[in-house]
Amino acid sequence: MSRDAHDEIRTAASDLDAHLALWGLRRFTSDPAYFLWQRQTLSPQELSTLHAHVERKRRGSEAEEIAFYDATAHPRILPVLYSQRYEYYLIVGPRIAMHIPLASRVLDFGCGVGILTTFYAKRYPETSFVGLDRSPGSIERARQQALALGLRNVRFDCVDILRDPLPGTFDVIVATHALVQAEQDPGVPSRDWTTFERKMDPRAQHAFEERTGIGGRLDRLAASLAPGGRMIVFEKTRQLSRRVPFQRALAARGLSLMEPPVPLRYHLVEEVSDDGPLYVVRRGGAGIAWDEGPEPDEGRPVDSAMITRHVTAADEPLYENHYASAQQAWERLRGRSILKERTEVQPDGRQWHAELGQAEEGWYLYCANTFDQRQLVITDSQGAGLLETYYREIMEGSPAP
Repeated sequence: MSRDAHDEIRTAASDLDAHLALWGLRRFTSDPAYFLWQRQTLSPQELSTLHAHVERKRRGSEAEEIAFYDATAHPRILPVLYSQRYEYYLIVGPRIAMHIPLASRVLDFGCGVGILTTFYAKRYPETSFVGLDRSPGSIERARQQALALGLRNVRFDCVDILRDPLPGTFDVIVATHALVQAEQDPGVPSRDWTTFERKMDPRAQHAFEERTGIGGRLDRLAASLAPGGRMIVFEKTRQLSRRVPFQRALAARGLSLMEPPVPLRYHLVEEVSDDGPLYVVRRGGAGIAWDEGPEPDEGRPVDSAMITRHVTAADEPLYENHYASAQQAWERLRGRSILKERTEVQPDGRQWHAELGQAEEGWYLYCANTFDQRQLVITDSQGAGLLETYYREIMEGSPAP
């Protein structure tokens, strides 16, 4: 990214910080401080009601999800709940804003209460904005705030994209945390536990799109994209087993990458969230090739000199890697000798594998599954018993990813 782009993002973030204050949002970096403010702001009854809505939302029904967002649009609850997402707004909003200046009409799909929509509208007064959401309470709150801010270039409509017509075509369509409506869905498994590759399986792809709801939503949004327009999407698809079918869903609608996807990291108070990547796509054109491999991670290669390193704690491993790169490290172990192993295949084809063995580098335990999880732990002879205990616990639990 150029220095000018960095400066633009920094300026937009500063403006957005002031905008969030108008919504009553506060930034917290400590969970105790945040929850203290929550208890000071909301009554015990309001907290109880909020927690009840959260639990019902987790059940996954459409009606309960809408009820949750209707309840959290209340003027007292909104600042408390959405302050958790403060850094999310600062990270995502300015990057999306960079793609708006040349647009005449912008659609913010799944706009919620309109926190970012009103920011875009205030920043670009010559552009026309439409915010859509299926929560009546959220839309009403968005309309009230737009009126309070004196915004005349934005309107908010309560629309269910799968049932209601969309209001025309748009130069830019924004969808953040709105397309994939199944946060816990594991995605599509790889071919087997030894690879990150996924075969082109139309049935598995269709099933993923049906479970998560992205199929119909993408069809409607892609049809509303004006010639030469672009779509900016940011979903909870960082996990490779979700990212690959999501990218394939975009490509199947004739959407091509305009620029490399951007993985983003932000905090929900103290919790670190790795979402995205952020995609900028358009209809037609060659575009940038879709990458279906795991992204570079923080795992380091196995250092052969580690076997001579003195370990002061009996349970301290010589090497530990919980990233995708653990597979490459495992493959490169010298003189690998398997002592115990087990591979289990589920009825739907999902697999997991656990392996206890010895190599020149030390005793090792390796675990892998078809949802891209990898783990390699190496110890000296003193830690071999601990690895055997871990292996036995895995066998007793028979974890199915």
